[in-house]
Amino acid sequence: MLGNFTFHNPTKLYFGENSLENLSKELGKYGEKVMLVYGGGSIRKNGIYDAVLAELRKAGKQTVELSGVMPNPTIEKVMEGVALARKEAVDFILAVGGGSVCDYCKAVAGSTYCEQDPWEYYFNNFGEMTCRWIPVGCVLTMAGTGSEMDSCSVISKHSENRKKFYYFRNPDFSILNPAYTYTVPKHHTVAGIYDIMSHILEQYLSGTDDNTSDYIAEGLMRSLVVSSRKVLGNPEDYEARSNIMWTATWALNGLLACGKPTDWMVHMLGQAVAAYTDATHGHTLSAVSGAYYRLLIGRSEEAVKKFRRLATAVWDIVPAGKTDKEIALEGLASMEAWMRELGLAMDITACGADASQLEGMADACPINESGYVILTREDVIEVLRQSL
Repeated sequence: MLGNFTFHNPTKLYFGENSLENLSKELGKYGEKVMLVYGGGSIRKNGIYDAVLAELRKAGKQTVELSGVMPNPTIEKVMEGVALARKEAVDFILAVGGGSVCDYCKAVAGSTYCEQDPWEYYFNNFGEMTCRWIPVGCVLTMAGTGSEMDSCSVISKHSENRKKFYYFRNPDFSILNPAYTYTVPKHHTVAGIYDIMSHILEQYLSGTDDNTSDYIAEGLMRSLVVSSRKVLGNPEDYEARSNIMWTATWALNGLLACGKPTDWMVHMLGQAVAAYTDATHGHTLSAVSGAYYRLLIGRSEEAVKKFRRLATAVWDIVPAGKTDKEIALEGLASMEAWMRELGLAMDITACGADASQLEGMADACPINESGYVILTREDVIEVLRQSL
């Protein structure tokens, strides 16, 4: 490993079928008023809401509720949460949901006492968070984003066709019960699975040294592929769901980035598509991956070497009698076959995009400079065009 790094992750995790029993104990460490935040109301149908409420009562907390957090949460919805948190002077924010709800709660926690416009200060200008932070905890109901153990928050502003991120603070604790993901619809389950895969690849497909993080990444990817197929056959396979949930956490809690430059262009491209279509995150990533990865293989010998390694280590491609580039492309074809097997969007047209939006999407796409190839704006447009 050639890179210098510091690794620290302050989030405490409770994992397993009985993990919610720890919620009242954790809440006892904070003030009396808790803001309970969730999405469209599915937690009321599957019993999670009642179970969480029982823990809140056990802890003796006053509860203020905020519901309706959407996928790709908007800054307008964030400001609604800010207004409620200020009015009620909440002491703690509890996210019950998937990554969007967790991301949302971090944004509210860091914006409630921010004196500037949060969109401009945080998401447009990456201003340092110096104001008071409201502690956050998560009860996770969907695996994918890794938001339960990282500081990132991704928020949209539809009036500007922008989807942006900011690093606030980690949740203080998160509760992960794989059984809570049983009822997640297939469309969102597979989107979460590919989000996990993409998080791993964004870190794996970078750098040229022999890096321990890459060996860990290969194991996580192999586990994810095996478990994804089991879940397709049986959505209530606890072992498979637990492996997917745990892989999601380790994919983006900082471990795999240790000693790595990392890439993240697939996420920048996918978020630009989502800014115009509001499509599900994981599907926007799958829609642009193939075209971007073929560009890397076509332009960078270092990328060819890494995709060759990916092909043999994760997709079991037999290298005999083939060039490195042939092996790399065969591995990519195997990955895309798996993606189709899951039912992922394989082009941005399936996400609701069309050719008239390519220029605008390119304007909404930041260009990272740490991957194997530094894209130009024209490259971004071409990748998106190849993804139609």
